[in-house]
Amino acid sequence: MTTEARKGIVSFSITDRGALYSSYLSFVNNGGLFVPTARTYALGDEIFLLLKVMDDDSLVPLTSTVVWVTPAGAQGNKTPGIGVQFNDDDNGATRKVIENHLAANLTGDRPTQTM
Repeated sequence: MTTEARKGIVSFSITDRGALYSSYLSFVNNGGLFVPTARTYALGDEIFLLLKVMDDDSLVPLTSTVVWVTPAGAQGNKTPGIGVQFNDDDNGATRKVIENHLAANLTGDRPTQTM
């Protein structure tokens, strides 16, 4: 059985390093982010993400795939949202930008939105 992936446009702005750290998904290929949202998505859904990172004024358009879902009412009062994986057409550019902002924090042991 196959389901058609739902497409959507999601705008996400991260303005501080702590929020970027807790949202970054370093463990997925090409990198990704946890995006808080009340909308319902399923694993494998494709979304178009408009991302603003820190002090960069531009919105980066990214085609992404949902790889994580935290539903409303999740155990531990976790923020509802989705984890998205940046697709190959980004060529790792967004991952590099994020990791440059987080260079000193990538090996930290603080909790994140997903793990």
